[in-house]
Amino acid sequence: MDMDASLQNPAGECTEDEELAFAIMERRFRPSLITTTAWEGYRFAGLEIRITESTDCYGAVLWPSALVLCHFLDTHREEYDMMDKNVIELGAGTGLVSIVTSLLGAKVTSTDLPDVLGNLEYNVRCNTRGRCRHPANVTELSWGQQLETRFPRASCRFDYILAADVVYAHPHLDELMDTFEHLCQNQTIILWAMRFRLDPENSFVDRFQKRFCVELLYDLPSLRIKLYRAVKKKAESNA
Repeated sequence: MDMDASLQNPAGECTEDEELAFAIMERRFRPSLITTTAWEGYRFAGLEIRITESTDCYGAVLWPSALVLCHFLDTHREEYDMMDKNVIELGAGTGLVSIVTSLLGAKVTSTDLPDVLGNLEYNVRCNTRGRCRHPANVTELSWGQQLETRFPRASCRFDYILAADVVYAHPHLDELMDTFEHLCQNQTIILWAMRFRLDPENSFVDRFQKRFCVELLYDLPSLRIKLYRAVKKKAESNA
């Protein structure tokens, strides 16, 4: 989806939100020559990243929320230091967020549904091989299913949970909430970018805020995207 047209201001002036949105979208570039394989390029972590999309699969298309999250990680390296951190991405799609996080030094577990994994693994492998401190692990994760078996809480402790555009009008929002709750422990930080489209997004945020302490990091009306930081709510004391 080309977002450039939506950022045009008829008066020729840019709000702070639009300036940030322009900076984020300028991370993208296209090949200057016709190639045998269709790809789009992105610049993060001082490197060029080439992403191949799969148009026959909704989850294998790169959506703008991923760019927003990657831009935030790349420009907030001191505050959110990824070096040697254990990170899991939910709904990784084309893999851009997982790739950028790996390039920033994290130990990344990149997850999505089985029909997305082939394209995801291809992108991650092509863009991280020989470039990263830790090789990324690409694996299947169907939200809400076999969570304790696949990711036992006693041994799977993640510093960060990353998610971009995982909330929309699909029938698995309850399972997504269960997955956030299972993977998030006391030390875990959730960074979640979301494009608002319809009411299910708003109602999910309301439910999410009842379970997690949520902070708004970015609000980009021109892209209809918000970026949240969340941590698990502490259990209330009965004392």
